[in-house]
Amino acid sequence: MRSPAALRVVEPVGSVDLAAAERAAADLLRALGIPLDSESLQGTPARMARAYAELFAPRPFDLTTFPNDEGYDELVLARDIPVRSVCEHHLLPFSGVAHVGYLPGTRILGLSKLARIVEYFACRPQVQERLTKQVADWLDEHLRPRGIGVVIEAEHTCMTLRGVQAGGSRTVTSTMLGALRTDPSSRQEFFALAGAGGERHPLRG
Repeated sequence: MRSPAALRVVEPVGSVDLAAAERAAADLLRALGIPLDSESLQGTPARMARAYAELFAPRPFDLTTFPNDEGYDELVLARDIPVRSVCEHHLLPFSGVAHVGYLPGTRILGLSKLARIVEYFACRPQVQERLTKQVADWLDEHLRPRGIGVVIEAEHTCMTLRGVQAGGSRTVTSTMLGALRTDPSSRQEFFALAGAGGERHPLRG
């Protein structure tokens, strides 16, 4: 097999000022009526600042692809990839799983990179619909497969812990590109293997 090709993927981020973030977190807590003079709360603003900085800092990685010398033309699927992100409307976390699959073209992808790409786009204030499409579009652009499918199932704490307080509810989004969008049998195979078929996934064609 010929040598792999790799693309270094680094998310451009602005400068992080943890001291300023800590001061802002302290101001927010005090404005909400939470005193910070107890021993257990004194360090909370600093911990908040570090926690959000970590949530918004994706790890760089190499997108490694290999020539599809064997001409493999069946579905490649990574199921139940953990997802954690932060809702951009309330800055509350949402978490769940992603199912990412593709029909190979001339190149195949190192399998761990499917999870890396999900993490890459999840490490920022997000909405689930955009996250789903970003993963699919990015893979389509850099891998050039015959088809791409991405399904994300997640629980949003902005919906379960506040507002309507719909505990246990999950949001499902999907993006299908290429043959996984246009070919009913390929689409059906993807949803069946992802475990997101039938009534559980209303977008199945």
